[in-house]
Amino acid sequence: MGKAKAKEIKVKSNLTFFQKVKRHKTLLLMCTPAVLFFLAFSYAPMPGIWVAFVKYNYRDGIFGSKFIGLDNFKFLVTSGKLFDLTRNTILYNLAFILLGNFLAVFVAILLNEMRCRWFKKVSQTIIFLPYFISQVLVGILVFNLLNYDTGFVNGILTSLGFERWQPYASASAWPVLMVVIYLWQQTGYNSVVYFAAIMGIDSETIEAAKVDGANGFQKIRYIILPSLKPTIVILLLFALGGIVKGNFGLFYNIVGTNPMLYSTTDIIETYVYRATMTDFNFSTASAVGLYQSVIGFVIVMTVNWVVKKIEPDYSLF
Repeated sequence: MGKAKAKEIKVKSNLTFFQKVKRHKTLLLMCTPAVLFFLAFSYAPMPGIWVAFVKYNYRDGIFGSKFIGLDNFKFLVTSGKLFDLTRNTILYNLAFILLGNFLAVFVAILLNEMRCRWFKKVSQTIIFLPYFISQVLVGILVFNLLNYDTGFVNGILTSLGFERWQPYASASAWPVLMVVIYLWQQTGYNSVVYFAAIMGIDSETIEAAKVDGANGFQKIRYIILPSLKPTIVILLLFALGGIVKGNFGLFYNIVGTNPMLYSTTDIIETYVYRATMTDFNFSTASAVGLYQSVIGFVIVMTVNWVVKKIEPDYSLF
């Protein structure tokens, strides 16, 4: 048996490139749309990075515009807000990633444990629905809830004899509010991946555990969570790549341009939008995007290296 397997491996290793393509043509064909997508939208635009180092004008184009080195990056550095903006963006994204994944796993496990089929379907729909709501509408909803004069929350507080709450004048309240709003909107969508991973667990393993006397909590702890571990690690690594890129739609539609809240809600995207609203140019925007991409790349490579040292099977490469 061992000799036959070794012979098979040797035959596979001796195949030429075109023989391997012919042998795996079905799998390669299935991968073609994804490969074309990344070639068109990720690799082909990469020469555009040069825009960050030139004074771009439409007449001369990207490679004909005047080279100015790192002058476009001074926009962020000289503002004196680079550290605060980066800190806010990273801390918010860390909260979104860690709490979002934890809650998504929790919801996926709860859905899996439901025995009533119709109730499970209704619950999935209700949890998934907020993801499809426009962030403009989310901003309107939040304003109607928290508005000082006519907000629903202040209406309840005054009817109970309490003082009105002024969240739009209190910067300290918004880190918690933004995280709660994000989790409310995104948890249902994020839980789908984990729920699908749970559905892929071998049912015979779970049945064998039940026969051996394992209760529900033991099944979750010793079978479901270990099976979800690779998925959790991979999704965390992917999410870390965009940790310096803020959710502009969420922050701008909910907070808007309220200077009293900038200390805790201003992220890189909202600051750049305000600063370039009257004098927008591609070079400044490209410099900011490159800064975010480089930081994200370094973080992903570092975390992937740590994961590879701890558990090589869970690393990206």
